[in-house]
Amino acid sequence: MIDKNTVMRVARPTDNLADITNMYCDGLGFELLATFSGHNDFDGAIIGHPHHNYHLEFTHHRGTHVGPAPSQENLLVFYLPDHAAWQAACQQIEAAGFKPVPSYNSYWDKDGRTFEDLDGYRVVLQNREWAW
Repeated sequence: MIDKNTVMRVARPTDNLADITNMYCDGLGFELLATFSGHNDFDGAIIGHPHHNYHLEFTHHRGTHVGPAPSQENLLVFYLPDHAAWQAACQQIEAAGFKPVPSYNSYWDKDGRTFEDLDGYRVVLQNREWAW
């Protein structure tokens, strides 16, 4: 059963394993939690915060080419309700090499900013609390 102790990992391939890992660690303040090499011809990096219940995993399958993100709507969304923290996060992610872009869905531009990594995947920093 999935409960509050469950850990979620979002994994995606990249042709730029080292650069993408560094971008996300520097841009979002994640830590490198683990790496692997040559695991069934896959290399990878797992990043996140040691005490959070989610991680990101980037993988590269040796000898294959993945190419860019399949669409502009492939998003990771982070909600930062404190305005000063949100502004600092926007500056940090841009300094790490993410490119600010208009969101494909203008909903995200109302209270946030969208940034694109070198693979074309996007991160949205929303300046509000998540509520449904």
